[in-house]
Amino acid sequence: MIKQAWWKEAIVYQIYPRSFKDSNGDGIGDLRGIIEKLDYIESLGVDAVWLNPIFRSPNDDGGYDISDYYTIQPEFGTMADFDELLKGLHHRKLKLIMDLVLNHSSDEHEWFQKSRVSLDNPYRKYYFWKQGKEGKAPNNWPSFFGGSAWQLDDDSGEYYLHLFSRKQPDLNWEHQPLRNEVHQLMKFWLDKGVDGLRLDVISAISKRVDFPDTDTEDFNETIRRYYANGPRLQEFISEAREKVWNHYDVMTVGEGPGITPQNAIAYLDEKKGLNMIFHFGHMFIDQGPGGRFDPIPWTLHEFKKVFKTWDDAFASHGWGSVFLGNHDFPRMVSRWGNDQEYWQESSTLLCTLLLTMRGTPFIFMGDEIGMTNMVLSSISESRDIETQTGWQEAQKRGLTEPQFLKIANYSGRDNARTPMQWDSGKEAGFTNAQPWMPVNPNYNRLNVQLQAGTSQSVLNYFRALTRMRKSHAVFAHGTYNPMDTRDENLFIYFREWQQEKMLIVLNFCNEVTILPKEVHAMLAKRLIGNYPERNSPELRPWEAGVYQL
Repeated sequence: MIKQAWWKEAIVYQIYPRSFKDSNGDGIGDLRGIIEKLDYIESLGVDAVWLNPIFRSPNDDGGYDISDYYTIQPEFGTMADFDELLKGLHHRKLKLIMDLVLNHSSDEHEWFQKSRVSLDNPYRKYYFWKQGKEGKAPNNWPSFFGGSAWQLDDDSGEYYLHLFSRKQPDLNWEHQPLRNEVHQLMKFWLDKGVDGLRLDVISAISKRVDFPDTDTEDFNETIRRYYANGPRLQEFISEAREKVWNHYDVMTVGEGPGITPQNAIAYLDEKKGLNMIFHFGHMFIDQGPGGRFDPIPWTLHEFKKVFKTWDDAFASHGWGSVFLGNHDFPRMVSRWGNDQEYWQESSTLLCTLLLTMRGTPFIFMGDEIGMTNMVLSSISESRDIETQTGWQEAQKRGLTEPQFLKIANYSGRDNARTPMQWDSGKEAGFTNAQPWMPVNPNYNRLNVQLQAGTSQSVLNYFRALTRMRKSHAVFAHGTYNPMDTRDENLFIYFREWQQEKMLIVLNFCNEVTILPKEVHAMLAKRLIGNYPERNSPELRPWEAGVYQL
């Protein structure tokens, strides 16, 4: 018997506030801009909004370096704006999920500033400070953003750990006073009425504190074995649940780089764990040993295998999330589809996949209209620290700027962070000023206003999908049974729940593909599809169809 919960049936819309809508003409998206667009968000048929961090930050890493957890980033607005936004969401029966970054803070946070003062300052233990080894860093751990994960502090002669940027020192969860502070800041936002917490890199809050050298060149393997899944992880999560979350009606979803299908359930204990996790089985599928800027080819066979593996992991315990893109990855259609001649078809196919899978679907702003990757012509156009540091590392390997740009334009995070494309006017209706980063030049033909008035648009197809999902509980709760097909380009699966059974057929390629005879014989009642309906064993390029059996 599956327990009902709002977050199991919900469809979540993710907003990167800096790029959503600028209300005051400074070129930066803000809270009042989101308030302006609440009716649009409601019209999508989603149930909750996940906001990327909106706290005070020096913005070294797009707001994921927090200097004050209790204050709104001034360029996003005020606490009064936040309160109005929350009230506006709740008035529309929409939930709000806040993004809390608890693995690290900004080096400009008061805690870190105090920790630097002296070796015996009480705040020293809020972070990981260590002596070097033979004049070098304490170990050979690499940062997510390239280079060493340790930074020497000249004044004290000790190093501090930063798995991300040097301006993002890792918080020491081993220290109880630090955990008490984290519990307090969570209570502050939950007391305001926030409905959910997205917990950034929660898998790394317990790490190998014996700090051994990594013995692998594979960065994702280093994450799994040294940075994530540490010995006290379940204890830290259980404590937060007991002291904080259990006292509120709150959903928790953890971001989990390094989580595996084998250990995932440990994160999701019904009494002690999180409600959900984001795994990265498919999101790292095209990354080689060097990580993001070491792309390798992927196949649909591998892609399908990830969905099956993870659905099996959650089949009887825990709950999964489904996503194909977010603020940390390229645009969905540019990565998994064809963003050129079959842009419309592959955008709608990917939306079909997203909204017919078991688990809670998360859609990233702009993917509901099929926004595509941005093409940078020089590294100077990048606004992302990971791309900039990636270029520094690439130069050491002998890559030229055009060679690295080709990689960054495929896999970089700038792709997902260009301003939302609202209309064909100046700067796509995002701002009437110079935007903080350039608008994608294709906004004239790809925007909300154009698609809202076109019945066959990606936007209106997405809205139809959300209505369909909500009308059939089978999509949220039903079993997932993929079909083995000889054709590499077909993704076919069944969803079954109580008396309902659905068949989903997806053609992941630019060619016409023939359906197996037994599948074609089942195509009687189509609920939705991204081409005009016809009775044929042929699937057109990037064709998607959902059939009731």
